[in-house]
Amino acid sequence: MTVINDVTTYALEGDVGVITLNSPPVNALSFNVRDGLAGGMAAATADAGAKAVVIICEGRTFIAGADITEFGGPQRGASLFDVQAAIEDSRKPVIAAIHGTALGGGLEVALTCHYRVAVPSARCGLPEVNLGLLPGAGGTQRLPRIVGVEKALEMMTSGTHVPAKECLAMGLVDEIVEEGKLREGAVAFAHKVAAEGRPLKKVRESNEKVEAARGHPEIFENFRKANARRFRGFLAPEYNIRCIEAAVNEPFEEGLKTERRLFGELMSGSQSAAQRYAFFAERQAAKIPDVPDDTPIIPVNKVGIIGAGTMGGGIAMNFVNVGIPVTIVEVKQEALERGLQTIRRNYERSRSAKPEETEARMRLITGALDLSALADCDLVIEAVFERMDIKKDVFAKLDAICKPGAILATNTSGLNIDEIASVTKRPEAVIGLHFFSPANVMKLLEVVRADHTSKEVIATSMRLARKIGKIAVLVGVCPGFVGNRILGARQREANKLIMEGAMPWDVDRVLYDFGFPMGPFAMSDLAGLDIGWVKERSKGETIRDVLCEMDRRGQKTGAGWYDYDENRVAKPSPVTEKILHDFIVKSGANPRKISDDEILERCIYPMINEGAKILEEGKAIRASDIDVVWENGYGWPVYRGGPMWYGDLVGPDKVLAKMKEFQAQMGDQFRPAALLEKVAADGKKFQDVR
Repeated sequence: MTVINDVTTYALEGDVGVITLNSPPVNALSFNVRDGLAGGMAAATADAGAKAVVIICEGRTFIAGADITEFGGPQRGASLFDVQAAIEDSRKPVIAAIHGTALGGGLEVALTCHYRVAVPSARCGLPEVNLGLLPGAGGTQRLPRIVGVEKALEMMTSGTHVPAKECLAMGLVDEIVEEGKLREGAVAFAHKVAAEGRPLKKVRESNEKVEAARGHPEIFENFRKANARRFRGFLAPEYNIRCIEAAVNEPFEEGLKTERRLFGELMSGSQSAAQRYAFFAERQAAKIPDVPDDTPIIPVNKVGIIGAGTMGGGIAMNFVNVGIPVTIVEVKQEALERGLQTIRRNYERSRSAKPEETEARMRLITGALDLSALADCDLVIEAVFERMDIKKDVFAKLDAICKPGAILATNTSGLNIDEIASVTKRPEAVIGLHFFSPANVMKLLEVVRADHTSKEVIATSMRLARKIGKIAVLVGVCPGFVGNRILGARQREANKLIMEGAMPWDVDRVLYDFGFPMGPFAMSDLAGLDIGWVKERSKGETIRDVLCEMDRRGQKTGAGWYDYDENRVAKPSPVTEKILHDFIVKSGANPRKISDDEILERCIYPMINEGAKILEEGKAIRASDIDVVWENGYGWPVYRGGPMWYGDLVGPDKVLAKMKEFQAQMGDQFRPAALLEKVAADGKKFQDVR
């Protein structure tokens, strides 16, 4: 065996030269790996005994992609293009042996090999689109040549990891070898290729599938139309499509030039920077400075949930999905049965759930009408009405019922958890687990640390969140925590804007164009204007009062801020417009024309300012945690990085100047946070705050 470098070895097995890469954790294409591949290919080429070459990786995966930490840095080591050329132009057949995943640059390396074998559990994909990029090492030109244009379009714009069996069917791999015996299977396949004198298949020279699509622009037009909603606002999917168009309409070398030009545009743009930032921010959120990785974890083998409504039922599904039994407690049998039926219907509507899986999951749920049924639970989550007196009553009872060591969690969206914990004799066991609705779908979980919450409870909650497929962010106790507190700042300005002359659809349009799935007034109509509204107490004092009194309660009544047709398609409402005009006149003001720029700045900059206050108060560990909350719980467009990242993009100095301008015009609700002032004065960014 020859040691090429610290991550690569070369060995001759029979008449097959084997290049082995071992660069934990995922064999990413760092300069070391590239150098190792270059050195390995040189060794194999010079080895007269090698009739074929296998490239294989140790550890849990084949090359899983580029080393993102090198992006934007100086070029080190062999270039990936030179490595690919050495593989593709080799006079000895080169076989990629794939296990785990071959993703991004890893698959692009495999596509320059003459053959590919994989174990059944392997997956392949080009997921660069999720980082706001496109495959920049020939993937956009080679993939459609091997799998066809339609499959390449779907794979590259979705970033899907395709199972080995599907890869075999579409020609992406040539053979499936036995699980756990990849090395033996790949060497045997390589020996067979050499013995049979099989051709050196270069994907770049295979034009049949791209030529079949030439002269059919409708393939691309139809794909764009079918996915317009999914791609809205993102540049990367469109640029991936353009590259595949180039593969169809241009010679290979010209297509490569198109790929590299468009890759460069994306790489230097703000969207990819935002998406790469979001990728790392999500991972960073799991790191709690004062809660070490070796903090003891409390075993959670049974979960109790109080409340079988929409939220409680959704929370329950998260746990039974991973095999953790759940006991749900309600006060009335009717409410309990309704909740259990809703859970069952949710499973039955799921495309992926088979009837036997639904039954298995439902068997993990036990209904009860008494809190005593929770006595043996390791974790109890309260999901009752958002009132402090009710929650304190529940926690006082839980304290008396639950076993020692059980975690007591509240799903409150903003109440003071220290006050809730104060009614127990175990405040160290109390934590906030703020799920977002629908709880079985939404990825975000705000884990709220109270004054006395123990590190073990925090560590357990963060670990458990990952187990049930949530993205967890640790936050501190304050009204609204992180997400709803910042939402409150935006909502305040949206409501003020319509009292100054902007129409609800103007505000919604500006925020929609910014990248949100919908604006605040469309969202209000969807949820129902009458949430929290009491008819008997309504005196027409607010616009919402008037709308609800007119039975304009949102989509469900066919009218709210907007008017709706029978398909719930919204259109601006003259009724709402008149109500707003009358309210403005009654206030003694005159409606004014408000620009889109002002709407955006009035809605977004106070969010950034509120985020600065949250950081200042230590209610979020880092600016990126705030961004993770907003991207995963509130629809902030990932290609804009989150409110704090966007504040850095605009420039804290510019945000500060605009907040001061608004403060002078409209009052102290726009008073800049001290941290915003400091960051701007120091010429720094929110990401620098530690």
